[in-house]
Amino acid sequence: MVLGKKRKLGRPIEEINTGEKLTLTEKMEDKDLLLYLGLTNDANPLYIQHDYASMTPFKKPVVPAVMLSGFITSAISKYLPGPGSHVTKQHLDFHLPVYHYEVIQFFFEVKDVDAEQGRIRISVEAFSEEEKLAASGILEVIPPIYPDSQDGLAFENF
Repeated sequence: MVLGKKRKLGRPIEEINTGEKLTLTEKMEDKDLLLYLGLTNDANPLYIQHDYASMTPFKKPVVPAVMLSGFITSAISKYLPGPGSHVTKQHLDFHLPVYHYEVIQFFFEVKDVDAEQGRIRISVEAFSEEEKLAASGILEVIPPIYPDSQDGLAFENF
């Protein structure tokens, strides 16, 4: 939590257009993996044990699919549409394993803006360093909602 630092909300639905795009690059670092494993108490040997992973068809430890999902939803929260948004539905397919230290490129595109329902649909594709499709999917998102009236302290700790 960031206390004492004011943050802007993301863009409201009225400012979002079909066809908008966002590209992000993320490196799958051990520190992120260890934080995930510690937070979830997930002890799957496929994620961290090189000796076990070497005996599987994967040949080396893989990044948990839910971590990739986390990078995707984080992009929604940070950039498109940004802080204050909420993912209500997601469908993600994981086509290839992603390995430790791999650099993944994520491509997002606004596919539909439904102002009446207050929701947008965003597609995502994630590509490996070899430019192979590692993950793809669609998310339904409620963009930030701006209250009709705000006093000067409404977002004091946000």
